[in-house]
Amino acid sequence: MEPLRLPEGSIGAVGDMRVVIQEALRYGVVSACAFFVDITILFILVHYFSWWYLGAATASFVAGLLVGYALSVTLVFKYRRLKDWRLEFAGFAVIGAGGVAVNAAAIFFAVKYLGLHYLIAKCGAAGLTFVWNFVARRQFLFVRRSPV
Repeated sequence: MEPLRLPEGSIGAVGDMRVVIQEALRYGVVSACAFFVDITILFILVHYFSWWYLGAATASFVAGLLVGYALSVTLVFKYRRLKDWRLEFAGFAVIGAGGVAVNAAAIFFAVKYLGLHYLIAKCGAAGLTFVWNFVARRQFLFVRRSPV
């Protein structure tokens, strides 16, 4: 299997690097909004509806995913590889599913083995999922289309 690489020309010049940095900063703001939705729903589900923390974390993550997609395609990324928004959202969701796995594993580990409160664990998990989601989405979805 070939190593993962950005497509040709996606970070070739200083101007392109500025685009990546600007996108990363905007994605950070969008992720913060999605995280706010995520953690608010997590808190409500656990404290008011007595959900199990991992089930609630997964459901709240999905809500954050929807907010993240809507804001990402309107405010963050300059390029879009796919023309069909349904395929793009499917890819966004598949990458998000990887984020859900990272999120749940990090929360589980931090709660079970480190003894952290689930909300503290969620904050650490958010950092890991941010990196995974930005890199994967930028790599696979939000780059210039290849000429066909």
